[in-house]
Amino acid sequence: MSDPALDAAGSSLPLSPLPRPEKNPAAAHARSDARVDSASKEHAIDAMRGFAALLVAYFHCRQIVWVGMQAFHQNVGHSLSPSSLAAYLTFPIAWGSAGVPMFFVISGYCIHRGGALRLAGNPAYRLDAGNFWLRRFARIYPVLLAALVLTFALDSLSLQLPPVSHKIRDIGWHPFLVNLFSLQGVAGKTYGSNGALWTLSLEVQFYAIYPLLFALRRRIGMNAVLALVGAINVASAYGLERHDLQFFTSYWFSWTLGAWIADAKARSVRAARAPASLYVLAAVLIAAGCVAFHFGQYGAFQIWALGFACYLYKTLDARKDPQREASGVLALLRAGSHALSRLLSRVGDFSFSLYLIHLPIFVLLSAWLFRSSLQMSIWPSFGYMLVAVPFAYVFYRLVELPAMKWSASFKPGRR
Repeated sequence: MSDPALDAAGSSLPLSPLPRPEKNPAAAHARSDARVDSASKEHAIDAMRGFAALLVAYFHCRQIVWVGMQAFHQNVGHSLSPSSLAAYLTFPIAWGSAGVPMFFVISGYCIHRGGALRLAGNPAYRLDAGNFWLRRFARIYPVLLAALVLTFALDSLSLQLPPVSHKIRDIGWHPFLVNLFSLQGVAGKTYGSNGALWTLSLEVQFYAIYPLLFALRRRIGMNAVLALVGAINVASAYGLERHDLQFFTSYWFSWTLGAWIADAKARSVRAARAPASLYVLAAVLIAAGCVAFHFGQYGAFQIWALGFACYLYKTLDARKDPQREASGVLALLRAGSHALSRLLSRVGDFSFSLYLIHLPIFVLLSAWLFRSSLQMSIWPSFGYMLVAVPFAYVFYRLVELPAMKWSASFKPGRR
């Protein structure tokens, strides 16, 4: 969840050189089409990331400020007032935690994509593990440290506004260090009100083990790696997750699905297309995950990851669908879809920042405005989002963007 789609491979790969002028017009046209197609895919990935970040953020927002669907329905019944309709329309957000496995699949794809492309061109290619870890550290830890400090500051203010929200855990040094070293879920709880940090520890662990996964990919192939990780995932779920110990092995399959997609796309023939039925399968699996969520979040996460992997695989088809001229309502719908996609892509740029800091913002707003009491009206939740999203963008500009540039400075060929 920490990488922009552009140059998101995260591997120790130099940037491709600028293309030389082509003497062959056909070759130049093909190269131009490839660049346009690649940019389209990057835009799609960023839009997915933006959607996932907003989904998770609003899922948490509803939990913090609103009474919930059951209590709301018992109170207002079948009222058709604008407030009631708005509240009922947020019903699908009950499954908003689906954004987490979406992040895992996207992360696996983005991290492995560059290495997969290199392996497709040169099977002897080896990952520079030291450089990979250095760039991951520079990319993540300045942002994480700033987010922890911000959480401390905002939670300190929230604690001055009794009654104290039950969302705020310990903000002492021990949980601070546990979260800084990405050990939450194993050596302690998440820091303060920032419960979303539980997934970041898993991401860091995915990155730490990635060079091993890459080496296994070279030796036994990606299909065998996926099967092996799947077996480890099942064993970890039985041995760790059911005892409330959250370690990367219990979610590794979701992340590796994304890496498998990157590998498959790198090796596939450009003209090859996945069947459209993958969209249907994705919808079925996502719906099944929503049903499974009633019995437990962990199982739902695994099913959602499979569903989103199907969707991602089809979305990343190498050849774009031909666009026919549209008019009237169809043209308006297409324009609206493109505008929404561009907006989500912009949010995707700072989705990491939004994910890291939204919860302490919501908790402080609730403590300040409502003394942490749940509200019957849904409108405050929309207002909270209008505060958190711009705040996250500022955080991105001030903290995350410099970290991205620092990480990029360690790319081979730039030092």
